[in-house]
Amino acid sequence: MKKTLVALALTGVFSVAYAQSSVVIYGTLDAGVSRRTDTDVTAVGKRDNNKLGFRGVEDLGSGLKALFQLEIRYEPDTGVIESTTRPLFQGQSRVGLQGDFGTLRIGRALTAFQETSTAFEPWAGMPAVAGYQTDLQVAGYTSDPLSPAGNSANRFSNAVFYNTPVIGGIFQLNVTVGTKEAANNPVIIGRGTATLPQFPANTMAPVNPYSLSATVTNGPGAAYVAYERNAVSTKLWSIGASFKPIPDLKLMGSYQRQDQDYSVPINPITKAWLIGANYNIGAGMIRAGFGQKTPDNVLNSAAIAKTKQFSLGYDYNLSPRTYLYIDGTRKKLTPAATFNFYSVGIHHNF
Repeated sequence: MKKTLVALALTGVFSVAYAQSSVVIYGTLDAGVSRRTDTDVTAVGKRDNNKLGFRGVEDLGSGLKALFQLEIRYEPDTGVIESTTRPLFQGQSRVGLQGDFGTLRIGRALTAFQETSTAFEPWAGMPAVAGYQTDLQVAGYTSDPLSPAGNSANRFSNAVFYNTPVIGGIFQLNVTVGTKEAANNPVIIGRGTATLPQFPANTMAPVNPYSLSATVTNGPGAAYVAYERNAVSTKLWSIGASFKPIPDLKLMGSYQRQDQDYSVPINPITKAWLIGANYNIGAGMIRAGFGQKTPDNVLNSAAIAKTKQFSLGYDYNLSPRTYLYIDGTRKKLTPAATFNFYSVGIHHNF
């Protein structure tokens, strides 16, 4: 009888513990076949990042929760970790607390600007060639220029992330602050010379990088404003808005301006804009966008091209977690080249 009571008591303890915490395993598998006309190459690639993630929440009581999230990224065609220069938990590695004060986390993740802006881009921030977030929506900017070559350009490592609660049901402020430290960067000439570069290898950051964004969502409309300074004091500001005139149609647009005055000798400004739309029709969704990037932060016109891009895509949902897609884009890079890019593939969430 005593053993039975002890067993029941232990079962109750473990049940309560289980109810107060949870861990979710999630991920994405995305693979397709693509063709780029100026290279005449057909390849297996992806529209979205492939990831394996672990997300956990523990209820600490009195409205306080502990949070963690780890996210591995990998390549679908070979199964290897995404880019050998990137960390194991390339996508995200954060732990923190959430309560009435908002959410506070420490680690590695998208900056406040980079995370906010994806909701105002027709491919939702996916790194597809047809998408805009990795180039035009950031005006060619990189959040982490002092990371190893080939590393992600839209995240801070060794950073603190804070999100306020949604105030009045419509407003939220997001803040990211990185540390000032060496980050294993390759040589960056900047305002220096090949023999005396402005940023030698493994440079200590001259400033603390930080990122700010504010969002307002009210009924069918939403808007954001953002400002970011990276570790080499390049500055970017961006504004964007979206509107749903009918439930199935979302219109969106953004404008951004990059200033590289600290590290580029002349003409440091790059400007970019885009407009786009998502339209749900039956079991599918049409994606469309048009944008332009106009850089002048080069010493000669051949170094970085002015970019015009038109993209069109279609998703067909086979289930709530799986869809087929087709994308097409035309990019005009002046004076370098013009090319068309096409891809078809399958995307699965688990």
